[in-house]
Amino acid sequence: MVQATFIVFGAIFIALGILSHIKPTFGWNMNEAWKVKDDSEPSDAYIEARKFGGFIAIVIGSFFFALGILLIFIY
Repeated sequence: MVQATFIVFGAIFIALGILSHIKPTFGWNMNEAWKVKDDSEPSDAYIEARKFGGFIAIVIGSFFFALGILLIFIY
């Protein structure tokens, strides 16, 4: 059962990481745009930070996914 949990969490992390890396402005209006009066766009630093965070999420998700697969073969 633990194996399935690792695989599911890994898949979720990978999916969110891919979404964050491909479309870093996703969720900008919900999370940040309401703080600004004028119609504004996210800064380049924000976009790069989201892309980097997406890459880190993909790496962590891959680790969890691989660990879940490995645990299936061990047990």
